[in-house]
Amino acid sequence: MHLIAGLGNPGAKYAANRHNAGFMAVEAIAAHWSLGPWRKRFQGEACEGVIQMADGPARVLLLKPQTYYNEAGRAVAEAMRFFRLDANDLTVFHDELDLAPGKFRLKRGGGHAGNNGLRSIMSHVPGDFRRGRIGIGHPGDKSQVTNWVLSDVPKADRDWFNALMDAIARSAPLLLQPGGDDAFQTRVTHLAPAPDSA
Repeated sequence: MHLIAGLGNPGAKYAANRHNAGFMAVEAIAAHWSLGPWRKRFQGEACEGVIQMADGPARVLLLKPQTYYNEAGRAVAEAMRFFRLDANDLTVFHDELDLAPGKFRLKRGGGHAGNNGLRSIMSHVPGDFRRGRIGIGHPGDKSQVTNWVLSDVPKADRDWFNALMDAIARSAPLLLQPGGDDAFQTRVTHLAPAPDSA
């Protein structure tokens, strides 16, 4: 079992926010691979299913913590305890201020860089888990960050944003393959190049 969690805030008013990019990534994976249905579990919304790999099916759990962004670790840890998973079995998708809009990076371990959702998960989950970093850019002024992340993805950005979500979903088998991290990032960025490199 591999746990793929997305960071975001619950409720319709946050659904299209930049800060909910992680939720949108796991929703895209669920839709593309016909996983589900979504059910209330582990202080979140979760769905289970199988993603077909070249060497057979891989079982996954997708999770959208409903604890609010800054307490996401509670939900992630509960799911991991239930399935007896460790950090190697966890991937977290989240918005990333320090990447230009549309850039994508997959990395294992590292600090939280001020991301309170990652900070929460790191406080509950020992070891280095993978992070799928979805670039949303920075507003340029620290005082504007909260408004920026809690604003909806603007219309002008929706084409590249939707293409990136689709690329993440279509590339999911590589994410589940041992040693597939580089191949996953390469395929995502090939399918959905960032606007400035398209």
